[in-house]
Amino acid sequence: MSTITLPFLADVDAVETAPTVLGVPGQINLDYAATAPCATAAAEAVNAILPWYASVHRGAGALSQRCTLAYERARQTVGDFLGARAEDHVIFTRNTTDALNLLAAVLPAGTTVVTFGGEHHANLLPWPGNPLRLPVPASPAEAVRTLSAALAELRRGTNAPEHILVAVTGASNVTGEVWPIAELARIAHLHGARIALDAAQLAPHLPVDITALDVDYVAISGHKLYAPFGAGVLAGRGDWLDAADPYLRGGGATARVGAGTHDVIWNTGPARHEAGTPNLLGAVALAAVCAALQVADRDALRAAEERLVTRLRDGLASIPGVVELRTFDRDAERVGIVSFAVAGRDSSAVATELGREHNIGVRDGLFCAHPLAKRLLTEASARSGLSLPPTALRVSVGLGSTEADVDALINALR
Repeated sequence: MSTITLPFLADVDAVETAPTVLGVPGQINLDYAATAPCATAAAEAVNAILPWYASVHRGAGALSQRCTLAYERARQTVGDFLGARAEDHVIFTRNTTDALNLLAAVLPAGTTVVTFGGEHHANLLPWPGNPLRLPVPASPAEAVRTLSAALAELRRGTNAPEHILVAVTGASNVTGEVWPIAELARIAHLHGARIALDAAQLAPHLPVDITALDVDYVAISGHKLYAPFGAGVLAGRGDWLDAADPYLRGGGATARVGAGTHDVIWNTGPARHEAGTPNLLGAVALAAVCAALQVADRDALRAAEERLVTRLRDGLASIPGVVELRTFDRDAERVGIVSFAVAGRDSSAVATELGREHNIGVRDGLFCAHPLAKRLLTEASARSGLSLPPTALRVSVGLGSTEADVDALINALR
């Protein structure tokens, strides 16, 4: 059997410097925020490992050893992409939702979780106890002030919780607006709290560096990051993760199992929460994309995306009855996500017509962020003086999106 070289195992100079994605000719995909298309690098990495596909951590044969090496190097590659600290754990999960549920499961007893009302359901629903949900801020600066005041209040008095976790998004999946993560992390640490970053929508568009941002945990989804096969990651501090019972119990999570019912010694490190046969293809695909983005010109990619978003927003603003949803000021920093509603038109019907008549795929609904989306629809209706439908439309772009795609959408909406 011939040997192989996986793209993310090779020297970085050999990795594609301009990431590309797969697609179907004639179909315009403007639904990246739900599931991004597969990156060429991910497809190539998976095709390269498939002939070797075998068990991970569970065999002495050449195939199993090769797959184990690929899996653990994928972990290192993803950790490097996220700027993980040397002592951080990088745990493969199914997606961001799974990663945040894992974090929720390992919180020390009595931990108070603080979130904002603008979160995706993945960052609203998993937290135990009675999480403190702060109001949706009108600006990044207000988010910082609100958090500071809330944490000061929590720390006041003799009944202050021992542990506090702030859980916040990096970029809204409804509006694309970027949140002031470094400042929120500074405020959290000033009050002795930890902070978890939902980077599902941020990582595909902007660098996410755990060390530079000084966050304690980061969660990402491979399917948002051009990597199919259902892998996500929770990366961050290991003490809570090593102290808690395993998220899943089974093979791989144990260091020793005795004859007695409770005679079990659990592993420490990522293996503690990765019971069962791991998702090798998902890990390999995600690592390949991370490696490709690491050597890409992220500034150039960002500038190109900003031009597309400006073209999109200007085009939408030129159509009577189309109203954009936003939380912050219109000029706030954002990634390639724009949501809007069309006065007098059902959002689902608009999305269906775009798909059937124009081969354009967009998302409609409340985007698994019901409290925020409903609020923004109400605010948009009041701001515009128009009667808007109860759900919205969302357009999202990324690698491979073009001006022609945006123009086709605007013309179809007109």
